[in-house]
Amino acid sequence: MPATKKLRLGMIGGGEGAFIGAVHRHAAGLDGHYQLVCGAFSRDPDNNQRTADSLDMDPARVYASWQDMIEQEAQLPEDQRMQVVSIVTPNHLHVPVSLAAAKAGFHVFCEKPAAVSFDEVKTLSAALSSAPVLFGLAHTYLGYPMVWQARDMVLSGKLGTIRKVYVEYPQGWLSGAEETHNKQASWRTDPALSGASGCMGDIGTHAFGLVEFVLDDQVSELCGVLNTHVDGRRLDDDGAALLKTSKGASGVLVASQVCAGEENPLKIRVYGDKGGLEWQQMEPNSVIYRPAGEPYQVFRAGGGQPGLCDEAMARCRIPGGHPEGYLEAMANLYTSFAHAVRAGKTGTAEGVPGLMSGVRGMAFIQAMLNSAKSDTKWHAVPALN
Repeated sequence: MPATKKLRLGMIGGGEGAFIGAVHRHAAGLDGHYQLVCGAFSRDPDNNQRTADSLDMDPARVYASWQDMIEQEAQLPEDQRMQVVSIVTPNHLHVPVSLAAAKAGFHVFCEKPAAVSFDEVKTLSAALSSAPVLFGLAHTYLGYPMVWQARDMVLSGKLGTIRKVYVEYPQGWLSGAEETHNKQASWRTDPALSGASGCMGDIGTHAFGLVEFVLDDQVSELCGVLNTHVDGRRLDDDGAALLKTSKGASGVLVASQVCAGEENPLKIRVYGDKGGLEWQQMEPNSVIYRPAGEPYQVFRAGGGQPGLCDEAMARCRIPGGHPEGYLEAMANLYTSFAHAVRAGKTGTAEGVPGLMSGVRGMAFIQAMLNSAKSDTKWHAVPALN
């Protein structure tokens, strides 16, 4: 396939009023690798049609259900049918749609979390382990150039032996009973749609994934607590965990959606015996480096900036001083996914969180649920059997 030929993209979910669907569409289009050719955007026919009209979609490629879309797209000639499906539905549909799409031969780029339970993600893993398709997971923050810079500084030994990690993700948008009038809050606090965890499933998985990616290590045990602060809410809206990693580091993870006034200040700090670093997504173009016994340094994103590793530089589009942010980070994931599709890869696309990231996220949730219900101090983060 010529490098200039756009990949045919389909989208399930992301209709009018949804937050993340528009983000995916913007990100997928940023580098010119995809053309949106079909969609099943909403179960509401009017919403589905309005969304399609706003995107100038071919009426014949707008489907009433995700089942119709996968079935009918699979029947089109190979040079016309969609090649990649973007899944931006509530969590309970992630596995059913992923399984159906993969069975039909379509590559899958899915919102996180990958599933609603550890048992469900194990089913997904078993089914996709030998499927001739790619599976990508939208852990958007892992698309930031300076997250890759932080990882490189850990892997290169710049911090020495890693001892400590702190990660926090405080939000304030669920400080009140938003689920009574906000569609996004409604499904995210509904266990039938979101899964057994609210806050930890929604943003705790981002914090957990960031730890394991930057450290290139796995959390082996945790001691966690889940809280629900808003009266009548059915899922956790706050929580924290002490962490132990396989390589011997210890850490703290905090995620909350009831920190009134906060936006999206996801932050990670890593400390070794030679120094530490800090990155936060509301100032995403900087990594603060604190070498032991020396003045701290700030590494900055941007083409031509000194001290950046190759992986960070490859994810920068413009010179330093011109900020890149959330959309560009997700676009990096879509672009890496496109390169893998064109190269005929299957399984996991290089540079994109894949099925194992989804498994690890649900293992984290299972360990948090186990720990929160138990008087036992430490609980193992389960692995695939």
